[in-house]
Amino acid sequence: MKHQFLWFFLLISNCIIGQTIITGTVFEKNNPLEGAAVYLNNTMVGTTTNAKGVFSLKVKEGKHELIISFLGYKTINYNLNTSTHKKPLSFTLVEEENTLNEIFIGKTKYDDEWKYNLNNFKREFIGQTTLAENCKILNPKALHFEFDAKNNILTAFARKPLQIKHKDLGYKITYDLESFIINKKYVTYLGYSRYENLKGSKRKQRKWKENRLKAYNGSSIHFYQSLLKGTSYEDGFIINLFKRVPNPERPSEEEIKKARELVKLNRTVINFSAKNEKPKSAIDSALLVLRKVRLPKFIDYLYESKAPINKIITKENGVYKLIFENNLSVVYTKELEEKGFILRNAFSKIRKALPQTSSIIPVKKPLHLDKNGLLINPLAVFYEGYWSYEKFANTLPLDYVPLK
Repeated sequence: MKHQFLWFFLLISNCIIGQTIITGTVFEKNNPLEGAAVYLNNTMVGTTTNAKGVFSLKVKEGKHELIISFLGYKTINYNLNTSTHKKPLSFTLVEEENTLNEIFIGKTKYDDEWKYNLNNFKREFIGQTTLAENCKILNPKALHFEFDAKNNILTAFARKPLQIKHKDLGYKITYDLESFIINKKYVTYLGYSRYENLKGSKRKQRKWKENRLKAYNGSSIHFYQSLLKGTSYEDGFIINLFKRVPNPERPSEEEIKKARELVKLNRTVINFSAKNEKPKSAIDSALLVLRKVRLPKFIDYLYESKAPINKIITKENGVYKLIFENNLSVVYTKELEEKGFILRNAFSKIRKALPQTSSIIPVKKPLHLDKNGLLINPLAVFYEGYWSYEKFANTLPLDYVPLK
């Protein structure tokens, strides 16, 4: 992710019961900048600079992502550590290049194609859960889409932070989208979010409290935090270890390619539905190969049920490290699947709801968690199952504290 430093003066002082007052000034070139957003990423801790470019934040002691954002300038992600940053720091705000502005101004057409891409974006970003129904993007026209038909890749850009209103969780969220890509069936996105409470009656606030707890329970952050506390099983999680291996019944990609080429060269009428388990010709063999194309590429083998937590996580030199081998299957027993999850695929049929089951597939090791239970590198794992169904509409700020 690209970052440009902006100049601002940072002063840490006034420790109050584990908290620190962060004050500073944001500059644009040599001039103080009014109205710049300054906040801790994915939290409710934030403010804006005054007429003199000055800001003040009360934060917990520790490590944080301090975000400085202003429309037309490059967003800054500054690694703030309250125990080491004692000296004043200064940076200079850098304007955005004109490349994206040219894309938005010259090419964005709000036609049927844009609407189709917007629906895909909302489905994969906001999600399709029950909570997603009342989670709305207030400024969707800030989005621009580029679709690579040859490789089936959809990329989204935002010329300004997305304003999101979540009526069921009681939040107004400002989301600074850095990247968003749908690559076939895989979705990755990165960005910075600032949460603010909506105003509402006591009845609404009680409902928001209930919904926030429901969103938290069984989530990936709930699971990771339970690992830190060593309470995963008490909290309702069952942890299984499984290995993913190539399916021996499925032909190799080379065999499939050769079979397709042979069928393409053959000019006779071919019956793909005919069952011929004992091929008598090269075409028969090719058809037998192609009938197996839809078999899954991999098979999962469960080799340890209810794995102990000390096989999953350890703490080394003050850093939490996930040490499990292969992959994790995580079952949350205290909530059942939503109907939308059961019917999420085109040919799905209604069935009895089961406990929520998710898989953690490491992409890059080692995997580290911070003290909040957040993956330090969120793109180092791939989620399958229920956690891949729960998207942005089911996320909460990092400083959310579950109250029973």
